[in-house]
Amino acid sequence: MSLKHKSTNEEIRIRFDNDVERFSNMETGQAATIDAPLAMELITQAAIAATPVINRCLDIGCGAGNNTIKLLRESSGDFDCDICDLSEPMLRRAEERITSETSGAIRKFHGDIRELPLPEEGYDVILAAAVLHHLREESDWESTFRKLYTLLRPGGSIWITDLVTHENEKVHALMWQRYADYLISQGGKEYQEKVFTYIEQEDSPRSVTFQLELLKKVGFQKTEILHKNSCFAAFGAIKGEQAREAPANAAPHFDVG
Repeated sequence: MSLKHKSTNEEIRIRFDNDVERFSNMETGQAATIDAPLAMELITQAAIAATPVINRCLDIGCGAGNNTIKLLRESSGDFDCDICDLSEPMLRRAEERITSETSGAIRKFHGDIRELPLPEEGYDVILAAAVLHHLREESDWESTFRKLYTLLRPGGSIWITDLVTHENEKVHALMWQRYADYLISQGGKEYQEKVFTYIEQEDSPRSVTFQLELLKKVGFQKTEILHKNSCFAAFGAIKGEQAREAPANAAPHFDVG
């Protein structure tokens, strides 16, 4: 399917508005994702190891808040949490659940990360779980990654878990067949077809190598691959303590809303 025929933000929002309960379960909410609990554990541990002092975290496409909750539980203390999502019901549930985990401030941002007014160098950690695959054109990916770079303070880190593609067509076919087999083992052929149908309609993932190269291009000095299994990966990047000047065409300053 061509990118112009993919789901709009509004269509994606509607689907997630109706799926809050499923995404509120930390163990089963991502059943369609291979190794979801492991990926969550790894990005949590990596965030803490790479950025031991966390004062404020941003969770983009936060869903019901699972990744922020996991980070709060495993870190050494409270921190402020900014959460953003297209779905208002998801945001309300995330706020409700996160409130019981931290005494820090919680701020909700309803909307698209590309358009939200967020503070430049305002975050120690950014979490992006199963959200970036909704980006479309290559220019869209690059401008979004540039914005994420500007939002992190020097020494901060971003951690991503997501659906990915592959550079080689035959390897791509192999890995997607493995994913199909996994889905069939979870819920049968009908479940596999349902998941593949909404992936085809909604998602436009890119390869791990594409995203790692893009992270370096926009300014990140160090990248890390934490895990990959079939069509899913966990990886991240760390902004240098002495952050170099943002590359040409970097995103402008973002005021706090």
